[in-house]
Amino acid sequence: MIDTLRLTAEEALGLIDSGEVSAAELHAAYTAAAGERNDELHAYLRLVDYDGGAGVPIALKDVISTKGVGTTAGSKILAGYTPVFDSTVAARCREAGLSVIGKTNTDEFAMGSSTENSSYGPSRNPWDPSLVPGGSGGGTAAAVSGGLAPWGLGSDTGGSIKQPSALCGNVGLRPTYGTVSRFGIVAFASSLDQIGPVGKTVRDVALLYSIIAGRDTNDSTTVELPEHVHLPVSESLDGLKIGIPRQMWDLAAIEPGVRASFEAAIEAARGLGAEIGDCDLPLSYDYGMPCYYLIAPAEASSNLARYDGVRYGPRVDAPTYREMVESTRDAGFGDEPKRRIMLGTYALSAGYYDAYYGQAQRVRTLLIREHREALETFDVLATPTSPTVAFPIGERASDPLAMYACDVMTIPSCLAGLPGLNVPSGLSDGLPVGLQLIGRQFGENTLFRAGHALEQALGFDGVPERLR
Repeated sequence: MIDTLRLTAEEALGLIDSGEVSAAELHAAYTAAAGERNDELHAYLRLVDYDGGAGVPIALKDVISTKGVGTTAGSKILAGYTPVFDSTVAARCREAGLSVIGKTNTDEFAMGSSTENSSYGPSRNPWDPSLVPGGSGGGTAAAVSGGLAPWGLGSDTGGSIKQPSALCGNVGLRPTYGTVSRFGIVAFASSLDQIGPVGKTVRDVALLYSIIAGRDTNDSTTVELPEHVHLPVSESLDGLKIGIPRQMWDLAAIEPGVRASFEAAIEAARGLGAEIGDCDLPLSYDYGMPCYYLIAPAEASSNLARYDGVRYGPRVDAPTYREMVESTRDAGFGDEPKRRIMLGTYALSAGYYDAYYGQAQRVRTLLIREHREALETFDVLATPTSPTVAFPIGERASDPLAMYACDVMTIPSCLAGLPGLNVPSGLSDGLPVGLQLIGRQFGENTLFRAGHALEQALGFDGVPERLR
């Protein structure tokens, strides 16, 4: 029997290499697990037959184009769309022998923090199916946590890998912007979108990152990694300097249990030899959220203009071209994309561009500078990943501002283009809490070192209690 709830991707690879199981048997085991639990968790929108890969199977968020497999970005406006090509990350996974288990649920066009904005229904948290798994990558997070995949790929614009990883008890990496290709990814906000791995351990995440990262001629924003990806082995943090933003403590949104778990993780880091100190990110906490919610919707309004009923997905017939486009968009887009399109279009409109989008970009430059200065003193910055644990489905669905606040901790470093790693730090009221580690540009290896050492010291059991 293959214990999909506990098997790590690295262990699965070892079983294949030793001949104890075949890649086909592994794929079948995860497909069977999905057959048992996907109706409850709704992690996958569609499953994929075994394609002959010789490696560890993988789950892909449904914004990642896959040749011959439907890709809808959780939206009705892409219903029935099947790409005729692989995205670069999907191609690199296939080249490494990874077979695709299925496409995972997502908030529509990756816009959300709970996966409730999916046009195909919400995903559910494996720790408690009455709760959200986070978003927008809640499907991938739920699949890994619930034993339906050993690892997966998500996308992160303002926290959509880190936040659901925190709420579901996984490790998740948002890489440095430009280290992973966006070619073939359904675009949300192009200066922010980044693909990254989700897994059960830091070593799994580092291994998957090594497969997908690197220069791609199809994406001019990508670069070669300045150093090879190292799988972490050290359990010491001697000499590592960790900075904690002073302004973080003033956030009333941080629940007491989350705060306690974070403090315990920092004490564990101190015990492993890390030096702990305070840093200042005042602009990031005061202006990060409003800055993001001008830049991201503005870029979304431009990117989503391509969905007009002519080139992609279904079309609503109408007497004139204009009426056809309006009717198709009205029927195809959900409330959240409509909200962001309208906000972004307004911010880009004549007479308002400089006051809103232009000003937000100038503020972004200040946030980049602020993070750079903090990381001149410290190797890593640390905060809770999410201010709360998972919350009930429907609790915040009618309050967009409350939902946006879920990403208050993750957004600033995303605007700065920096890598961020979520590592489970414990439980609060029986639910996972995440620790966010933020590194310098191209500082993924340092994050892996710190995350691995803390992972070993904290000893978090990532299998949901109700499934043990």
